[in-house]
Amino acid sequence: MRLSIIIPAYNEAQLIERCLRSVTDALTAHSASGVTGELIVADNNSTDSTAYLATQAGAQVVFEPINQIGRARNAGAAVATGDWLLFLDADSMLSPELLDDILHVIKSKTYVGCGSTLSMPGLPWWADGILRFWTQISILLHWAAGALFVCRRDAFVEVGGFSQELYALEEIDLSKRIRKWGRQRQLEFTILTAHPLDTSPRKISLYSAGEIAGQILRMLLNRRRTLTDKKHLSVWYDGRR
Repeated sequence: MRLSIIIPAYNEAQLIERCLRSVTDALTAHSASGVTGELIVADNNSTDSTAYLATQAGAQVVFEPINQIGRARNAGAAVATGDWLLFLDADSMLSPELLDDILHVIKSKTYVGCGSTLSMPGLPWWADGILRFWTQISILLHWAAGALFVCRRDAFVEVGGFSQELYALEEIDLSKRIRKWGRQRQLEFTILTAHPLDTSPRKISLYSAGEIAGQILRMLLNRRRTLTDKKHLSVWYDGRR
């Protein structure tokens, strides 16, 4: 079985090597499992050394000129050769334990895909509360966080991949479509909880509580307009790193 690990990256020179190293180490820890992996970095029009560093680390690099997370993920998936696709954010680290949980899902042949709960060390109380609330919603509704999304490649292709109309929350949209595809074939979509994905809390450091609250409020009051225009999604697209 071949697993394609796809990492969308925009100006991730500070973190891309750490992310790729975690993936390589996790794959090495499971080298006896019969699973082979390929590393694909979807460079989303970076202006720093992201692409160079990814290449030096042994990843295949593809270029997506339009700054949109869904497009970058789709660009990586377009060149993937694996039976399963694992989308991982560049500011996250894949542990051997979480990869083991993912491989159990894959090998069971009863799932179409999965996501994972998240770990963000050092959050202030209000951000920790938001993360706890999201975790409960994610598990209850089977919505994957964008930091980690795993699915069968045939399902991904048949449902059309990530929406290129949405500039945020496209992972929730895809969770719904992949889950529906799976139900029609008696396959489940689950959220893994035993070993949360270690992902960066940098947005909490880069943006004030007021800015984040304003972003959430815009999404609640005018969801469609906000999600389809990156001008209204500064927390995702203003380029702060």
